[in-house]
Amino acid sequence: MEEDKEGEEEHFRFINEKGVDDISLEIFYKPHTITLLTVSICGLLYLAFTQDDQIQEANIWRGFCCVIFFFLVISVLAFPNGPFTRPHPAIWRMVFGLSVCYFMLLLFVLFQNRRDVRRMLEWIYPNLQNQTLTEKDYAVNCSDITLSRLWSCIDVFAFAHFTGWAMKALLIRHYGILWTISIMWEITEIVFMHLLPNFAECWWDSLILDVLVCNGLGIWIGMAICKKLEMRNYHWESIKDIHSTTGKIRRAVLQFTPATWTHVRWLDPNSGYMRFVAVTMLIFIWQLAELNTFFLKHIFEIPPPHQLNWIRLALISSVSAPTIRQFYVYVTDTRCKRVGTQCWMFCAITFTEAIICLKFGRELFQQTEMTYVFSWLIIQMVSSCLCVYLCVVYARRCWKGIHTIVRTCKIFEDTTDKCEYESSEPSTPVKQVKNGSQPNLSSARNHSSQSKGSQSYYLRKRKDQVVNGH
Repeated sequence: MEEDKEGEEEHFRFINEKGVDDISLEIFYKPHTITLLTVSICGLLYLAFTQDDQIQEANIWRGFCCVIFFFLVISVLAFPNGPFTRPHPAIWRMVFGLSVCYFMLLLFVLFQNRRDVRRMLEWIYPNLQNQTLTEKDYAVNCSDITLSRLWSCIDVFAFAHFTGWAMKALLIRHYGILWTISIMWEITEIVFMHLLPNFAECWWDSLILDVLVCNGLGIWIGMAICKKLEMRNYHWESIKDIHSTTGKIRRAVLQFTPATWTHVRWLDPNSGYMRFVAVTMLIFIWQLAELNTFFLKHIFEIPPPHQLNWIRLALISSVSAPTIRQFYVYVTDTRCKRVGTQCWMFCAITFTEAIICLKFGRELFQQTEMTYVFSWLIIQMVSSCLCVYLCVVYARRCWKGIHTIVRTCKIFEDTTDKCEYESSEPSTPVKQVKNGSQPNLSSARNHSSQSKGSQSYYLRKRKDQVVNGH
C-alpha cells in the first residue's frame, strides 16, 4: 500500500514538476538563489531612493509593478515546473505565477462594483476614458455575396481566428473534439447574439468564413504539424558538442521547440464512463472560457483592438498549454489521482470570470431569453456526449482494423518490409515503414528459399508497461 502511494506521488510530481533531462549547460539550471536575492535587493534599494515620489499615480503604479516583479521571482524559486521544460522551466513557473496573480486580481474585482472597476481600468489605461464600445456589425446586407465582400471580411480578427484554431489543434490534437468545439461555438453565437450584437453574422460568414475557412483550415494545419512532429525521432545534441557557430545558433533556436512530441489518444475502445464525462467537461469548459472573453469585453466596454484584450488572450493561451497536458494525463492515466496545479488554476480562473460576468452584467442578463439559454445548455451536453460516443465507436473500428492488419502481417512475415506499430496507444492505426535493417530476421532467413525476392512484414510489439501515462 505504501509503495502504491509512493508511486502515485512520484507520478504526480512528474506531471506537475517535470525535471530536465540531459542538462548540457548546467549554469542555466543551477538555483542561483543568493545571486537573485542580491540583485533584487540592490535594484529595490536603487529604485526606492532615486525615484520621484511626489506624483501619487506614479507611486501606485511603481508599487504595483514591484509587487508583480517580486511575485514572479518567488514563482521561479518556489512554484512547480509543470509538464513542460522548454525553453526553460523558469518560463513555465512564471506563467503559473502570472495565472495566480490574475486569479487574485479577479477575486479582488469580484467584490467591487462596476463603476469602481471601470475607474480602475481608466486609471491604468487613460485612453479608455470617455470611450464607448463600438462593435462591428457583421449581419448587414447578407444577400450581397460577392468576392469583394468576402475579401473585405478577411481582417486582422480573421487572421487571429485562424491562428487561434491552429493553436487549439496543437493543444488538443483530436479532430472530433476540435470540430465539435468549432460547430458548438457557432451555435453559441446564435444563442447569445441577442445579448452580444457582434455575434450576429450572415449565414455565409458563419458557415463559410468561420467554420470552413478559419476554423477548418486552422484545424487542418495544426493537425498536419502535429502529425509531422509525431513522425520525428528526437535526439538532442549538447550545444557543447557542436563546434560551428551556425550549428550553435541553430541549436539555441531549437531550444524553443518541444523536447518530445507524444501522440495523444483522448478516447480508445476501453474508455470508461469517467473519461467520457471528462472529455465532455473539456468541451463545455472550453466554450465557457471563449464566452467569457466576449462578455468581459462587452460588460466593461473595452474596444476589441485594445491591448487589454490581447494581454488577457496571451495569458489564457499560455496557461492553457500546460493545462491541457495535465488534464489529458489526469483523464487517460489511471496512476494519476490528482489534477495538476496549472489545470486547477485555469478552471478557477474560468469560473471566476463567469461569476464576474454574471454579477456585473445583471442588466444585460435581464434581457436574456431563458429558453435560449436552457436550449443552449441541452445542445451543449447532447452534442458533446454524441461527439465523444462517436469517437469511441470510431476508435473501436480502428482497433478491429489493427487486428486484421496484424493477422496479415503474420501471413506475410517472410518479406523485407516490416509492419511497425508506431504508437503506445492500442487504438492507433498501424503504419508501414521501410526498415530492412531491423534485427531479429530469423523468420526472413527461414523463408528465404520460398520467396527470395519478396518482402516481409514484421510487427513490433508494444510494451505492456505504460510509460509516463501514454
